[in-house]
Amino acid sequence: MDKVFKALADETRRYLLDRLREENGQTLGELCARVGMTRQSATQHLGVLEAANLITTVRRGREKLHYLNPVPLHEIQERWIGRFDQPRLRALSAIKRQAEAAMKPEFVYVTYINSTPEKVWEALTDADLTAAYWGHHNVSDWQVGSSWAHRRADGSGIDDVVGEVLESDPPHRLVTTWKDPADVAVSSTVTFLIQPYGETVRLTVTHEGLADGAERAQAASGWAAVLSNLKTLLETGQVLPLPPWEMPER
Repeated sequence: MDKVFKALADETRRYLLDRLREENGQTLGELCARVGMTRQSATQHLGVLEAANLITTVRRGREKLHYLNPVPLHEIQERWIGRFDQPRLRALSAIKRQAEAAMKPEFVYVTYINSTPEKVWEALTDADLTAAYWGHHNVSDWQVGSSWAHRRADGSGIDDVVGEVLESDPPHRLVTTWKDPADVAVSSTVTFLIQPYGETVRLTVTHEGLADGAERAQAASGWAAVLSNLKTLLETGQVLPLPPWEMPER
């Protein structure tokens, strides 16, 4: 049992077992190709797995095939899990996964803009440009660890969103936290990924850590409106005649 736990403690060896679970009976060369390592390194890992009886090998001509042996894992299951009610544990696990997914939904929006990564980055971080298509100045020096504010462009100086810059890699990637100034204990995270795509730019916005489905729906509507206006500004030099968030649904 000690050999089994030692073998399973290594991430690479667990990955090798996963590959054999997906497709049993692979050669050394096939496994090396899947994990991207040298034959010598893979052979050492496979030797540890074989010593723990987690894999077995069979010769087929000049080839040596590796097979997953589930017996030691079954023994662990019987010793520490089998005495419990497995259907109940599976049900609780499923409920936990669903609850966690429901508690922290995310929203992903992808748009293609006829522009350059540098101009898209500027449009996301320049206070005057964001005011033009968003109605808010995005204010920060955009250095990692700095604060940022989503400040109304009506001269009131009110910040509707505040947060911190987590990642800043111009003109490729920007990650910030988003918080309500009235309740900074609650936070979500927005990632802007800017990628060249032929002669255009693919902008992917991911909003994670939303409170619930209603907040996700609100984010979906808001991001679609804002990014449509950003795209129009960069491609035509003009914003939409009426901000998308003010347009009637019908």
